[in-house]
Amino acid sequence: MEFLENYHLLGLTIGIATFLIIGLFHPIVVKAEYYWGTKCWWIFLLLGIIGVAASIITENVLISAICGVFAFSSFWTIKEIFEQEERVKKGWFPPNPNKKKKI
Repeated sequence: MEFLENYHLLGLTIGIATFLIIGLFHPIVVKAEYYWGTKCWWIFLLLGIIGVAASIITENVLISAICGVFAFSSFWTIKEIFEQEERVKKGWFPPNPNKKKKI
């Protein structure tokens, strides 16, 4: 941590971590909607709340920032899960043939 601060790399490290977290969430959205549909939204709500709590209680700036990015990426994923369902309906992504259709 001291190395990152001394060489002014903390912001860059947080930026890289943010990029990786957001990049990781895209395939998670696609797979979660494929296998569980929109009913898994509460998992991302729970993950977001845990991330916010971790960000608040952590004194380390780097860890706190990464937890905050993770938390709000989780919250954003809730919206994306529902939008992914619409993308599947439009034919942009393949539907899961084993998933029951909504009535």
